[in-house]
This record gives sequence, C-alpha cells and structure tokens, in this order.
Amino acid sequence: MERKTIIILAACFGLFLLWPKLVDQIYPPKKLPPRTNTVATATNSIEAKANATPASLSATTNFPTPPPAKNPLTAPGTPEELLVVENAEARYTFTSHGGGVKLVELTKYPEAVGCFGANKSESNRLATLNVAAPLSVLAIVGGEAVQGDGVFKLARTAEGVRAEKLLTNGLFLVKDFRLGTNYLMAATVRLENRSAQPLTLPPQEWIAGTATPMSPEDDGLLLGTFWYDGKSAEHTDVAWFANRTLGCIPGTPRTQFLAGQNNVIWAAVHNQFFALAVMPATNSLPSQVVAVEVSLPAPSREQMAANPKTNPKPSGIQTGLVYPGLTLAPGQSVERQFQIYAGPKEYRTLTRLAAEFRNNMELLMDYSGFFGWFAQALLISMNGLHGLGLSYGLAIIAITIIIKLLFWPLTQASTRSMKRMSALQPQMKALQEKFKDDPTKMNRKLMEFMKEHKVSPLGGCLPMLLQIPVFFGFYRMIQSAIELRGAQFLWACDLSKPDTLFMIPGLNFPFNPLPLLMGATMLWQARLTPAAPGMDPMQQKIMKYMPLMFLFILYNFSAGLTLYWTVQNLLTIAQMKLTKAKDDPAGPAPAAPATTGGLKKKK
Repeated sequence: MERKTIIILAACFGLFLLWPKLVDQIYPPKKLPPRTNTVATATNSIEAKANATPASLSATTNFPTPPPAKNPLTAPGTPEELLVVENAEARYTFTSHGGGVKLVELTKYPEAVGCFGANKSESNRLATLNVAAPLSVLAIVGGEAVQGDGVFKLARTAEGVRAEKLLTNGLFLVKDFRLGTNYLMAATVRLENRSAQPLTLPPQEWIAGTATPMSPEDDGLLLGTFWYDGKSAEHTDVAWFANRTLGCIPGTPRTQFLAGQNNVIWAAVHNQFFALAVMPATNSLPSQVVAVEVSLPAPSREQMAANPKTNPKPSGIQTGLVYPGLTLAPGQSVERQFQIYAGPKEYRTLTRLAAEFRNNMELLMDYSGFFGWFAQALLISMNGLHGLGLSYGLAIIAITIIIKLLFWPLTQASTRSMKRMSALQPQMKALQEKFKDDPTKMNRKLMEFMKEHKVSPLGGCLPMLLQIPVFFGFYRMIQSAIELRGAQFLWACDLSKPDTLFMIPGLNFPFNPLPLLMGATMLWQARLTPAAPGMDPMQQKIMKYMPLMFLFILYNFSAGLTLYWTVQNLLTIAQMKLTKAKDDPAGPAPAAPATTGGLKKKK
C-alpha cells in the first residue's frame, strides 16, 4: 500500500507540473484580433499593434530592450528628436513624436540584481518605465484635429522641457514639463485656438503610459493598470485581458478596458516593483480611463541566443485618460495640469504622496481586501525591524517568531487536544462500530464523548486556519515589496526571487535549497502530527506526503516566502516536541480500554 500511495502521489505531482503545457496543447491560444486605442464615443481610432522598427537613440539614453515600437501618431520614417533631462532620482527622455515622455530611467535602481558579483553587466542598465512603448506619456490621440502629423518641437526650459506644435486647423498645443523631487514631475498642457473660427475638437485620449516588463527575462505576468475614483482603486492585469477560464483554459481575449464617469482621480501602469502614475488636477478630471494590451518589439535572434530566458513575445498594457470633445472660440484656450509619478512601488514613498495630494496613492501596492490588511501590517513591521538594524532576512525571521509566540497558547492547546484524540481513538472506534447502523445517533454519541473528554475535532485545524491569512499576507507583501529586491540572506542574493544556486546540468532545472528545506521540515512536522481519529490508513498516508505538493507549488516562489514558511515549520516542530516532553516526560500513557457500552458514567 505504501508503494502504491507513493506512485499515485508522484503521478499527481507530475501532472501538476505538466498541466500548463497540456492545456496549451489541448486548447491552443486563440489569435488576438487587432487592438485599437478607441476614445469613448469617438469614431476615429488608431491601430495599437506595435511593429518593431529601427530607431536612432541619443547617446545619453540607454535602452536595455529592443528599439521602441512604431509610433502610430507619426508617419513611418519621420525623424525623431530626443531630449534628455535628469535629476538625482531619474533620467527622462522626451520625444518629438507626440511631445511626451518616451522613457524614464530610475538612476537608483538597476534593471536586474546580480548575485554575488555575477552578471556584472546588468549593473550598467537602469530600471525603466514606458520602455519601447508605442506612445509617449501625455501624447494626445483623437484624430487629425488634435494630432496633426504628431511631430512637436522640443526645447529646454529652466525647470525641464517644453513641447509645442501648431496644427493646420489653428490649434496650438503647448506642454510644459517641470522636474520635481520624490520621483514627481509636474506637467501643464494648454490647447489654444489661434484661428479666426470656432474650433470643434473630438474626444481625446491622453496617454498615461504603458506597463512594460522590468527586464528581457520578465514574463509580464505582474503587469497591470490601476485607476482610482475617489473611493476605491480598480486593478486590471494581463489575466483580465487573457480571459482564461479557471486561469488556464483559453477563452476569447478581451481587447479593451473602459471605466469611469468623470471621476478618474488618477491612473497608473505598473510592473512588479515600479509604477508610472498620472494625477490630473481636480478641476480637470477625465471622463473615463481606457486600457489596451499592446505587443512590444520581439527580441532579436542575437538577444535570444545570448539569454535563453528572454521573453520571446513581450507585451504591455497601455493606459489613457479620456477627455470629452469641446469647442474653442477664437483666442480661447483650455489648460490642464497633471502630476506624474514615475518611481518605485515603495509603501513609505506612496503614503507620503497620498498625504500630500490626498488621493490614496498607496493603493498602488494592491493591499486592499482581507489579506491586504495583513500584507500591509507585515510590511510595516518588516520595515520597522529593518530600521532597528536587522537585515530583511532576519526581520522576516523575527516576524515569524513573534507570530509563533502569539499563536503559541493556541497551538499548544491544539497539540494536546490532538494527542488526547489519538489516545481516545479505541473508544471512539468502539462507538462507531456499535452505532454504525444509525449514523445520526453515532455522530451524536461521538460529539458527547468528545465533549466529556474535552477534545475537539477542529482542535488540530484551527491554528492552521488562523495562520492562513498570515501566509497569504506574506505572499501579497513579498510579491510587491521593493525593499526585498536585492536583499541578501545566507546564499539567497535576492529575497524577492527564488534562491537559485545553479541550474542542474542536463535538466535545465534550478536548484533552490530553501524550498527543499521547507519540504523536509513539512514532512518532519507531518510525521510528528497525530493522525485524526477515524482516518483510514490510505488517508493517513496521503496526508503524510501531502507536504510534497506544497514543495512543488512553492519551489519557484520568492526566497522570502519560503524562508518564512521554513522557520515557521521549525518553530512548530520545536513546540510540538516541547509540549510532548512537558506533558509526558515518562513516555506515553496506555490507552484506556475500549468500551462497547457507550459513554462512561460520571462518578
């Protein structure tokens, strides 16, 4: 029976690992229809599908990925002027194509974190936002009346950059960008009618940016867009556009997300650790927010050969602010102001911005809902312990110990209850046998018996159930906490990623020690845990090897999460042994003799 159980479990784990590939074979992904950036209620649209095209870049800019996609606002082959300005936090590249921000490079953050001196070349490339995107930030889309040929004139100013353009219909566009601090940049856009006739403008989409991968190896699963309506923030990611049933069976892909009713306080695009948010002034709120998934330029053969982990089909999520159409009298102008944040998804920075602008920017961390509250509390605690001098790895261990101490009385009572339940199994089996023909009476007698002996069938499950929110809180926190990016602990060089030491030769499979330690401690803990009463031998064997499933699930998760789970397992094992030694120093007591007459009478 033992051998049969192991074979069944091994087959289940193998199927679990191969399931994504099997689904792709059974349900081939459907080809996406051409995507468009459609302005609400407008009839004109532009094709959003990106095609790679060569582009000459300024020597001061640094694109770590393929050249940017074709700009749909300008004709192919139109010369592009680039202007670069920077401060202590970021380097901004402005483009004449659309008159907006083409690229943001964060000077304090590398594109990828090298491990113990490896991958030194990565340190020369900076973390980027909006890289290789089809459109620049604050480019205006809405047809010939507001676009023209899409080419602006760029000029430096005392505080930043100015982009201006006079259209043939008399519309004069001026965009002033002023660099600030804390990853902020202010922007003022003025639309002025310089003609002698009233000028009717169609609805416009003002581009808020494109969520793009952090590096060529980024699979894009954590790309997304947020928008805030003054009460709550709504999140849309690549899974929403893929529209897969149960997350794996392909369905009809969604082509456009559209929401809002004159209540768009801010909109943001993000990857795992960085975000680009556009915050309009309260006197010029957009009517809606729109998002589309766009294809990004595919890597070259040389790039794929140099790095096999490069994503062969990168994509992004382009987001825009929709403004309604308007009519400008001769000489009349409309001015709209924005604050643009382009920086890390760092909780302390975002909370300061939220307090300054009173717009709940911290919701970008996606710490909403029940588990989000735990994630927020854990992040604040981890940062607090780090501020006291602990490394982030030691801070995670300290938090795990604190949580275990808080749950210690409950876990201890649960362990004792399970031990008593194990000792009472002969009597309970006798009751089950006596009343097997009357299930209702049998259950009632069992409950009375357990109540008399002060044991509970839920005693062993309750501590685990109470710790589930903490586990998912850790998962939510570690998934977006930039503080853990590049944080080293023991052999792990980045607690936000798996602790891969090397790739196993011939298998191209990573060797991650922490998940293996976690699996070993889970098996150890399972063997020390008494079996639940009434469980047949097959179920006991399955429960004994069930931790192996968690090993497969968490094998490629972040080292910070597996570190927490491993330490938690070791503390639970230590508590179980201490409780056993304290309660039964002379060895296990013999079980009470089985009775067939029902409950014992109290004397």
